[in-house]
Amino acid sequence: MKLGTKRLTAFDLVIILGGLLLVLLAAQNLGSALAALRGQGTWGTFTAGRVECVQHPGHEQCTWLGEFRSGGQVRPEIAFYGADRETFVPGQTVAAFDTGRRGHVYGPGGSNEWIMVALLLVAGLGLAAWPMTRRRRRSTGDPEG
Repeated sequence: MKLGTKRLTAFDLVIILGGLLLVLLAAQNLGSALAALRGQGTWGTFTAGRVECVQHPGHEQCTWLGEFRSGGQVRPEIAFYGADRETFVPGQTVAAFDTGRRGHVYGPGGSNEWIMVALLLVAGLGLAAWPMTRRRRRSTGDPEG
């Protein structure tokens, strides 16, 4: 069979669209994830207000909400990325930076969010390309295809 003679199935199209959706999600967060990795952004202070925790079976995930100030700019009800229950006490102020990501500021250590964004990007590209590589193997007589 020649390459391109078999049509894509509905399943193939769903896989391609799912992969493209993952690529889109990763691309939207790539800039702020890389900025957080490098510690780039607008520096200021984060003042802890309250902690909110969610209980999961065998696990607790907490987020500190507070106020970020930089110059004359104030961002109320902002979360401090990577903080757990014991990180702050209410009213405590620490250095932080804002990458422009909605809802989060980061401490001087930055973040490793870029790892998840990179994995999403690779997974999305792999899913989007998979139906085409499967068709190519099938058309060349590769027994795995």
